[in-house]
Amino acid sequence: MEKVPPKISPAIGRRVHEFLAHLATDRGASSYTQRNYTQALTEFCAWFGQTRQAAPLWHQLERDDFRSYLRFLGRQKLGRAAVALRFSALRTFYKFLIRRGVVAASPIRNVALPKPGKRLPQFLTVQQMCDLLDAPLKALPAEVADGKPPGRPVSIAARYRDVAILETIYSCGLRISELCGLRAGDLDWTEKLVRVRGKGRKERLLPVGAPALVAIENYWRLIGSLPKPDAPVFQGETRTRAAVRPIMVARRLKTYLAAAGLDPAITPHKLRHSYATHLLDAGADLRSVQELLGHAHLATTQVYTHVSTDRLRKAYQAAHPRA
Repeated sequence: MEKVPPKISPAIGRRVHEFLAHLATDRGASSYTQRNYTQALTEFCAWFGQTRQAAPLWHQLERDDFRSYLRFLGRQKLGRAAVALRFSALRTFYKFLIRRGVVAASPIRNVALPKPGKRLPQFLTVQQMCDLLDAPLKALPAEVADGKPPGRPVSIAARYRDVAILETIYSCGLRISELCGLRAGDLDWTEKLVRVRGKGRKERLLPVGAPALVAIENYWRLIGSLPKPDAPVFQGETRTRAAVRPIMVARRLKTYLAAAGLDPAITPHKLRHSYATHLLDAGADLRSVQELLGHAHLATTQVYTHVSTDRLRKAYQAAHPRA
Protein backbone atom coordinates (compact mmCIF):
# COMPACT_ATOMS: atom_id res chain seq x y z
CA MET A 1 0.00 0.00 0.00
CA GLU A 2 1.26 3.47 -0.85
CA LYS A 3 2.20 5.39 2.29
CA VAL A 4 2.72 9.15 2.46
CA PRO A 5 5.12 10.00 5.29
CA PRO A 6 3.78 12.65 7.67
CA LYS A 7 5.38 16.08 7.70
CA ILE A 8 7.65 16.43 10.72
CA SER A 9 8.60 19.80 12.18
CA PRO A 10 12.32 20.20 12.91
CA ALA A 11 11.40 21.95 16.16
CA ILE A 12 10.19 18.83 17.97
CA GLY A 13 13.63 17.62 19.01
CA ARG A 14 15.87 14.61 18.53
CA ARG A 15 14.02 12.26 20.89
CA VAL A 16 10.71 12.77 19.13
CA HIS A 17 12.36 12.24 15.75
CA GLU A 18 13.81 8.96 17.02
CA PHE A 19 10.42 7.88 18.33
CA LEU A 20 8.64 8.64 15.05
CA ALA A 21 11.30 6.73 13.13
CA HIS A 22 10.81 3.84 15.57
CA LEU A 23 7.06 3.90 14.87
CA ALA A 24 7.59 3.68 11.12
CA THR A 25 10.31 1.01 11.10
CA ASP A 26 10.37 -1.13 14.25
CA ARG A 27 6.68 -0.89 15.15
CA GLY A 28 5.30 -0.93 11.62
CA ALA A 29 2.66 1.60 12.63
CA SER A 30 0.04 2.51 10.06
CA SER A 31 0.29 5.79 8.15
CA TYR A 32 -2.70 7.02 10.20
CA THR A 33 -0.94 6.35 13.51
CA GLN A 34 2.24 8.01 12.28
CA ARG A 35 0.32 11.07 11.14
CA ASN A 36 -1.74 11.36 14.34
CA TYR A 37 1.22 10.85 16.69
CA THR A 38 3.34 13.31 14.72
CA GLN A 39 0.61 15.92 14.96
CA ALA A 40 0.02 15.26 18.67
CA LEU A 41 3.68 15.55 19.66
CA THR A 42 4.21 18.58 17.44
CA GLU A 43 1.24 20.31 19.08
CA PHE A 44 2.53 19.53 22.57
CA CYS A 45 5.99 20.88 21.76
CA ALA A 46 4.45 24.04 20.29
CA TRP A 47 2.26 24.55 23.38
CA PHE A 48 5.19 23.98 25.71
CA GLY A 49 7.37 26.39 23.78
CA GLN A 50 4.71 29.11 23.85
CA THR A 51 3.97 28.77 27.56
CA ARG A 52 7.48 28.02 28.90
CA GLN A 53 9.64 29.75 26.25
CA ALA A 54 11.76 26.60 25.94
CA ALA A 55 11.76 23.17 24.33
CA PRO A 56 10.55 20.36 26.60
CA LEU A 57 13.19 18.42 28.49
CA TRP A 58 11.32 15.14 28.69
CA HIS A 59 13.23 13.75 31.67
CA GLN A 60 12.41 16.86 33.72
CA LEU A 61 8.67 17.13 33.00
CA GLU A 62 6.28 16.38 35.84
CA ARG A 63 2.65 15.39 36.16
CA ASP A 64 1.58 19.02 36.70
CA ASP A 65 3.00 19.92 33.27
CA PHE A 66 0.62 17.48 31.62
CA ARG A 67 -2.28 18.53 33.82
CA SER A 68 -1.72 22.08 32.57
CA TYR A 69 -1.72 20.79 29.00
CA LEU A 70 -4.94 18.89 29.68
CA ARG A 71 -6.59 22.09 30.94
CA PHE A 72 -5.35 23.89 27.81
CA LEU A 73 -6.93 21.23 25.58
CA GLY A 74 -10.17 21.58 27.54
CA ARG A 75 -10.26 25.31 26.80
CA GLN A 76 -9.91 24.49 23.09
CA LYS A 77 -13.21 22.60 23.39
CA LEU A 78 -11.74 19.45 21.87
CA GLY A 79 -13.80 16.28 22.04
CA ARG A 80 -12.92 13.54 24.50
CA ALA A 81 -11.64 11.30 21.73
CA ALA A 82 -9.32 14.04 20.43
CA VAL A 83 -7.89 14.61 23.91
CA ALA A 84 -7.46 10.86 24.45
CA LEU A 85 -5.60 10.55 21.12
CA ARG A 86 -3.10 13.23 22.10
CA PHE A 87 -2.38 11.63 25.46
CA SER A 88 -2.14 8.20 23.85
CA ALA A 89 0.68 9.57 21.69
CA LEU A 90 2.40 11.05 24.75
CA ARG A 91 2.05 7.83 26.76
CA THR A 92 3.48 5.74 23.94
CA PHE A 93 6.33 8.21 23.55
CA TYR A 94 7.19 7.93 27.25
CA LYS A 95 7.16 4.13 27.06
CA PHE A 96 9.72 4.50 24.27
CA LEU A 97 11.82 6.81 26.46
CA ILE A 98 11.67 4.36 29.37
CA ARG A 99 12.88 1.52 27.15
CA ARG A 100 15.74 3.73 25.95
CA GLY A 101 16.72 4.58 29.54
CA VAL A 102 16.03 8.29 29.06
CA VAL A 103 13.47 8.44 31.89
CA ALA A 104 12.74 6.13 34.81
CA ALA A 105 8.94 6.52 34.87
CA SER A 106 6.17 8.23 32.96
CA PRO A 107 4.80 11.46 34.47
CA ILE A 108 1.54 10.91 32.60
CA ARG A 109 0.75 7.69 34.41
CA ASN A 110 -1.64 9.22 36.96
CA VAL A 111 -3.11 12.01 34.85
CA ALA A 112 -6.89 11.44 34.82
CA LEU A 113 -8.52 12.11 31.45
CA PRO A 114 -12.22 12.83 30.83
CA LYS A 115 -14.05 9.55 30.49
CA PRO A 116 -15.18 8.96 26.92
CA GLY A 117 -18.87 8.56 26.31
CA LYS A 118 -20.03 5.10 25.36
CA ARG A 119 -21.01 4.96 21.72
CA LEU A 120 -22.35 1.82 20.16
CA PRO A 121 -20.82 1.01 16.76
CA GLN A 122 -22.98 1.74 13.74
CA PHE A 123 -23.64 -1.09 11.33
CA LEU A 124 -25.75 -2.11 8.35
CA THR A 125 -28.41 -4.77 8.50
CA VAL A 126 -27.91 -7.92 6.45
CA GLN A 127 -30.37 -6.67 3.82
CA GLN A 128 -28.69 -3.25 3.66
CA MET A 129 -25.34 -4.96 3.26
CA CYS A 130 -26.69 -7.05 0.37
CA ASP A 131 -28.08 -3.91 -1.29
CA LEU A 132 -24.67 -2.25 -0.99
CA LEU A 133 -22.86 -5.26 -2.46
CA ASP A 134 -25.20 -5.12 -5.47
CA ALA A 135 -24.79 -1.37 -6.00
CA PRO A 136 -21.56 -1.19 -8.08
CA LEU A 137 -23.01 -3.23 -10.95
CA LYS A 138 -26.59 -1.93 -10.86
CA ALA A 139 -26.13 0.74 -13.52
CA LEU A 140 -23.64 -1.25 -15.55
CA PRO A 141 -25.93 -2.70 -18.28
CA ALA A 142 -27.31 0.72 -19.21
CA GLU A 143 -23.87 2.29 -19.20
CA VAL A 144 -22.47 -0.40 -21.46
CA ALA A 145 -25.41 0.04 -23.85
CA ASP A 146 -25.07 3.82 -24.00
CA GLY A 147 -21.31 3.71 -24.34
CA LYS A 148 -20.96 7.06 -22.56
CA PRO A 149 -22.24 7.14 -18.97
CA PRO A 150 -23.03 10.56 -17.51
CA GLY A 151 -20.23 12.26 -15.61
CA ARG A 152 -16.74 10.92 -15.32
CA PRO A 153 -16.67 7.41 -16.81
CA VAL A 154 -15.88 4.49 -14.54
CA SER A 155 -14.40 1.45 -16.24
CA ILE A 156 -16.11 -1.92 -16.07
CA ALA A 157 -12.99 -3.37 -14.45
CA ALA A 158 -13.10 -0.68 -11.75
CA ARG A 159 -16.70 -1.53 -10.92
CA TYR A 160 -15.90 -5.23 -10.65
CA ARG A 161 -12.89 -4.31 -8.52
CA ASP A 162 -15.19 -2.34 -6.22
CA VAL A 163 -17.54 -5.33 -5.93
CA ALA A 164 -14.55 -7.47 -4.94
CA ILE A 165 -13.40 -4.85 -2.42
CA LEU A 166 -16.80 -4.65 -0.71
CA GLU A 167 -17.19 -8.43 -0.70
CA THR A 168 -13.71 -8.86 0.82
CA ILE A 169 -14.21 -6.25 3.54
CA TYR A 170 -17.51 -7.83 4.55
CA SER A 171 -16.28 -11.41 4.18
CA CYS A 172 -13.18 -10.88 6.34
CA GLY A 173 -13.98 -7.84 8.50
CA LEU A 174 -10.86 -6.04 7.32
CA ARG A 175 -9.63 -2.61 8.27
CA ILE A 176 -9.23 -0.45 5.17
CA SER A 177 -5.44 -0.38 5.59
CA GLU A 178 -5.42 -4.20 5.73
CA LEU A 179 -7.51 -4.41 2.58
CA CYS A 180 -5.27 -2.03 0.62
CA GLY A 181 -2.20 -3.93 1.82
CA LEU A 182 -3.33 -7.33 0.53
CA ARG A 183 -1.03 -9.04 -1.97
CA ALA A 184 -2.03 -11.73 -4.44
CA GLY A 185 0.22 -14.22 -2.66
CA ASP A 186 -1.74 -13.70 0.57
CA LEU A 187 -4.71 -15.62 -0.87
CA ASP A 188 -4.88 -19.38 -0.34
CA TRP A 189 -7.46 -20.41 -2.90
CA THR A 190 -7.47 -24.09 -1.91
CA GLU A 191 -8.05 -23.54 1.82
CA LYS A 192 -10.11 -20.35 1.28
CA LEU A 193 -7.87 -18.35 3.62
CA VAL A 194 -6.24 -14.95 3.43
CA ARG A 195 -3.15 -13.72 5.28
CA VAL A 196 -3.74 -10.27 6.74
CA ARG A 197 -1.16 -7.86 8.13
CA GLY A 198 -2.78 -5.91 10.94
CA LYS A 199 -1.66 -3.28 13.39
CA GLY A 200 1.93 -3.54 14.54
CA ARG A 201 2.71 -5.93 11.66
CA LYS A 202 0.78 -8.69 13.40
CA GLU A 203 -0.37 -11.32 10.93
CA ARG A 204 -3.51 -13.43 11.12
CA LEU A 205 -5.11 -16.01 8.84
CA LEU A 206 -8.77 -15.43 8.09
CA PRO A 207 -11.39 -17.48 6.27
CA VAL A 208 -12.65 -15.77 3.14
CA GLY A 209 -16.03 -16.59 1.65
CA ALA A 210 -16.68 -17.99 -1.81
CA PRO A 211 -18.55 -14.85 -3.03
CA ALA A 212 -15.48 -12.72 -2.26
CA LEU A 213 -13.14 -15.13 -4.05
CA VAL A 214 -15.42 -15.28 -7.09
CA ALA A 215 -15.58 -11.47 -7.14
CA ILE A 216 -11.77 -11.26 -7.07
CA GLU A 217 -11.52 -13.83 -9.90
CA ASN A 218 -13.99 -11.83 -12.00
CA TYR A 219 -12.01 -8.63 -11.40
CA TRP A 220 -8.67 -10.22 -12.25
CA ARG A 221 -10.14 -11.71 -15.43
CA LEU A 222 -11.17 -8.22 -16.58
CA ILE A 223 -7.76 -6.63 -15.96
CA GLY A 224 -6.29 -9.23 -18.29
CA SER A 225 -3.70 -11.06 -16.21
CA LEU A 226 -3.18 -12.78 -12.89
CA PRO A 227 -1.16 -10.55 -10.54
CA LYS A 228 2.21 -11.80 -9.38
CA PRO A 229 2.36 -12.94 -5.72
CA ASP A 230 3.82 -9.63 -4.52
CA ALA A 231 1.38 -7.51 -6.56
CA PRO A 232 -1.62 -5.86 -4.86
CA VAL A 233 -4.92 -7.72 -4.98
CA PHE A 234 -6.75 -4.45 -5.71
CA GLN A 235 -5.10 -1.98 -8.05
CA GLY A 236 -5.76 1.71 -8.33
CA GLU A 237 -6.66 3.31 -11.62
CA THR A 238 -3.06 4.15 -12.52
CA ARG A 239 -0.58 2.88 -15.04
CA THR A 240 1.77 1.89 -12.25
CA ARG A 241 -0.65 -0.80 -11.04
CA ALA A 242 -0.11 0.41 -7.48
CA ALA A 243 -2.46 -0.68 -4.72
CA VAL A 244 -5.78 1.10 -4.45
CA ARG A 245 -5.58 3.90 -1.89
CA PRO A 246 -7.82 4.10 1.19
CA ILE A 247 -9.14 7.51 0.17
CA MET A 248 -10.31 6.09 -3.16
CA VAL A 249 -12.11 3.22 -1.42
CA ALA A 250 -13.86 5.69 0.88
CA ARG A 251 -14.93 7.92 -2.01
CA ARG A 252 -16.29 5.05 -4.08
CA LEU A 253 -18.12 3.68 -1.04
CA LYS A 254 -20.03 6.96 -0.70
CA THR A 255 -21.22 6.63 -4.30
CA TYR A 256 -22.47 3.09 -3.78
CA LEU A 257 -24.14 3.91 -0.46
CA ALA A 258 -26.10 6.66 -2.16
CA ALA A 259 -27.03 4.32 -5.03
CA ALA A 260 -28.31 1.78 -2.50
CA GLY A 261 -30.38 4.41 -0.68
CA LEU A 262 -28.12 4.31 2.40
CA ASP A 263 -26.38 7.02 4.41
CA PRO A 264 -23.33 8.23 2.40
CA ALA A 265 -21.63 9.20 5.68
CA ILE A 266 -21.05 5.51 6.51
CA THR A 267 -17.32 4.76 6.47
CA PRO A 268 -15.49 1.60 5.39
CA HIS A 269 -14.93 0.86 9.08
CA LYS A 270 -18.70 0.59 9.56
CA LEU A 271 -18.61 -2.42 7.23
CA ARG A 272 -16.20 -4.02 9.69
CA HIS A 273 -18.71 -3.27 12.45
CA SER A 274 -21.41 -4.94 10.35
CA TYR A 275 -19.24 -8.04 9.92
CA ALA A 276 -18.71 -8.39 13.68
CA THR A 277 -22.34 -7.71 14.58
CA HIS A 278 -23.70 -10.19 12.05
CA LEU A 279 -21.32 -12.89 13.30
CA LEU A 280 -22.44 -12.42 16.91
CA ASP A 281 -26.11 -12.27 15.93
CA ALA A 282 -25.68 -15.61 14.15
CA GLY A 283 -24.20 -17.25 17.26
CA ALA A 284 -20.42 -16.78 16.94
CA ASP A 285 -18.62 -16.65 20.29
CA LEU A 286 -16.93 -13.45 21.40
CA ARG A 287 -13.42 -14.91 21.60
CA SER A 288 -13.56 -16.11 17.99
CA VAL A 289 -14.77 -12.71 16.79
CA GLN A 290 -11.91 -11.10 18.71
CA GLU A 291 -9.38 -13.23 16.84
CA LEU A 292 -11.07 -12.62 13.50
CA LEU A 293 -11.00 -8.86 14.01
CA GLY A 294 -7.41 -8.89 15.25
CA HIS A 295 -8.23 -7.14 18.51
CA ALA A 296 -5.48 -7.33 21.12
CA HIS A 297 -7.96 -7.12 24.01
CA LEU A 298 -11.34 -8.78 24.45
CA ALA A 299 -12.75 -5.55 25.91
CA THR A 300 -12.44 -3.95 22.47
CA THR A 301 -14.65 -6.65 20.98
CA GLN A 302 -17.21 -6.59 23.79
CA VAL A 303 -18.76 -3.39 22.49
CA TYR A 304 -20.44 -5.49 19.80
CA THR A 305 -22.22 -7.59 22.42
CA HIS A 306 -23.98 -4.42 23.57
CA VAL A 307 -25.30 -3.95 20.04
CA SER A 308 -26.63 -7.52 19.86
CA THR A 309 -28.08 -7.35 23.39
CA ASP A 310 -29.82 -4.07 22.60
CA ARG A 311 -31.46 -5.61 19.54
CA LEU A 312 -32.56 -8.65 21.54
CA ARG A 313 -34.05 -6.40 24.21
CA LYS A 314 -36.04 -4.41 21.65
CA ALA A 315 -37.27 -7.62 20.01
CA TYR A 316 -38.33 -8.97 23.41
CA GLN A 317 -40.15 -5.81 24.39
CA ALA A 318 -41.95 -5.69 21.05
CA ALA A 319 -42.99 -9.34 20.98
CA HIS A 320 -43.42 -10.65 24.54
CA PRO A 321 -46.91 -10.19 26.05
CA ARG A 322 -45.50 -9.69 29.57
CA ALA A 323 -42.49 -7.55 28.69
